[in-house]
Amino acid sequence: MSAVWKTKHGYRKVKQSPPDIKEAIEAARDISDDPAAQAEIAAALMGMPVDDVKREVMRAVAQRKMTERVATIARGGSKPAVVVERNTRRRVRVFDV
Repeated sequence: MSAVWKTKHGYRKVKQSPPDIKEAIEAARDISDDPAAQAEIAAALMGMPVDDVKREVMRAVAQRKMTERVATIARGGSKPAVVVERNTRRRVRVFDV
């Protein structure tokens, strides 16, 4: 799919393509918390059958559960503290000197 329009500098063309599976799952995750609804949303964004996308959504949910943990710590008479741990990937930067 592409759109073409005329400007004062000539014709402009923008190529549009459907999102890949990871992009669609991330977008669906931001819209809904329910994995079944996420699969439907991602499938609609990509134009694929729901069954194909559901496996990838379940895999992404399982990975998310492994990397994000929330623990509450109860203290004497005060309010409980909440500790959130997230494991992020290491990013390697290469600098040219």
